[in-house]
Amino acid sequence: MVERLVGRTRRPGRHMVELDRIEAMTLLASVPYGRMVFTRDALPAIRTVIHVVERDEIIVARLTLPSDSGRAVVKEKRNVVVAFEADEIDPVRQVGWSVVATGFANTVTDPERLAHYRQALCPWAEDAVVDIIAIEPTIVTGLRLIAA
Repeated sequence: MVERLVGRTRRPGRHMVELDRIEAMTLLASVPYGRMVFTRDALPAIRTVIHVVERDEIIVARLTLPSDSGRAVVKEKRNVVVAFEADEIDPVRQVGWSVVATGFANTVTDPERLAHYRQALCPWAEDAVVDIIAIEPTIVTGLRLIAA
């Protein structure tokens, strides 16, 4: 039996499984894109970013847009609380996973690390100004939607 939910088909036999930190961080490392959630002008904001996971840190390349001028998100601040989310969900089979990491973000300033991450994280546009931000996750949660 298949039920309709707001234009979508719900398939029986699907289950949610909570992920531990190691599996959640491994899944984050398996995809190139995610979403960084931060505060902008005292309101929540979300930006799609490219990332890598190294040494239990999430390293993101955040494109600086013209509208960002005068609005430092992380650049001139230290230990900014942010969240990072990534997922991979198959809309047809309705299986996949979602992970959210919450922690403290800092701009990477060490020249060796900057050079390494600028090579590892290729920006989407050639002329993009990119801030490299390291997120040290303190809370990592994840769910996997599986077929029975």
